[in-house]
Amino acid sequence: LLEAKGRGRNMPPPVLIGDAGTVDALGTGLPDYARTLIEHCWPGPLTLIGREQPSLRWDLGDTRGTVAVRMPDHEVALEILRRTGPLAVSSANSTGRPAATSAAAAEEMLGESVEVIVDAGDSPGETPSTILDVTMDRPRILREGVLTVATLDEILAVHDLTVIDEG
Repeated sequence: LLEAKGRGRNMPPPVLIGDAGTVDALGTGLPDYARTLIEHCWPGPLTLIGREQPSLRWDLGDTRGTVAVRMPDHEVALEILRRTGPLAVSSANSTGRPAATSAAAAEEMLGESVEVIVDAGDSPGETPSTILDVTMDRPRILREGVLTVATLDEILAVHDLTVIDEG
């Protein structure tokens, strides 16, 4: 996957899951605030980076003991994930280029470096998921995407927390 994208090992791919409960099979020590975010935002455009389970033996790159997990809001993707279990994935593009929004664009960019492209129609847009590091007492935003800091802060208010936004 990293080779197909033209990525180095320092940019590990996220793992998609078909059921929110699967997050505990991949990560450990998830804070309560992360579970609140999962309840409000999954399935959807929120990627959480947590501490990986010691039993996770996938080579995702240089993860420094973490795993990025997301539950997509797309019925075809969810059905595939429910059948296969968690999958390491990436947006359909070469690193540095905008994400492909159609199977034809993905094939044009990735060509023979991938074996399967699932065509379930055009994707709804190019705005990526929001990525949060939840390995600390307070979440830290690594990439603001569809979910804004204001939206996340509103959800986290029940924990008297706000997102650390260093951007």
